[in-house]
Amino acid sequence: MNEPLAASRFQRITHWLMAACLGVMAVAVFVNVVLRYGFGSGIAASEELSRLLFVWMVFIGATAAYPAGEHMAFTSLVGMLKDRPVPMAVMTVLIRLLVLLGCVLVAWGAWQQVIVGMDSTSVVLGYPTALLPLPAFLASAAIGVMALVELVRREPLDLGHEAEVE
Repeated sequence: MNEPLAASRFQRITHWLMAACLGVMAVAVFVNVVLRYGFGSGIAASEELSRLLFVWMVFIGATAAYPAGEHMAFTSLVGMLKDRPVPMAVMTVLIRLLVLLGCVLVAWGAWQQVIVGMDSTSVVLGYPTALLPLPAFLASAAIGVMALVELVRREPLDLGHEAEVE
């Protein structure tokens, strides 16, 4: 598969998923507000559904932001070392290794929470509470795989924020 085509497809799918999450959340909250203020009743599942969808939307967005270069960059680290003779190739490897370490730590913590949540269910909807930390695990695994592929391919680091070096 052509790499730009795959990236474009990935971006379209993630944007569609985020839009679907946001749309369902907006409708659920709107209907709940109208029912509460207009008719004195509401949908108990609205808040729980919105919370679950918001968590998924955030981590889908985080995963989509990585290949687009829209995450925070290690510009402070690059800024500190720019006066020293550290080749950018070495800096790139160091930064990608730090990203991988962060992904491993987040995935490990999220997986522990997934395991804890397997035995309990949400109060109103009754879904396994493992669905709340699951997107953190999936996002960190996906970002870790993307960073590892970039590391193996020796892709140059694109900070994209060169004017904002701290």
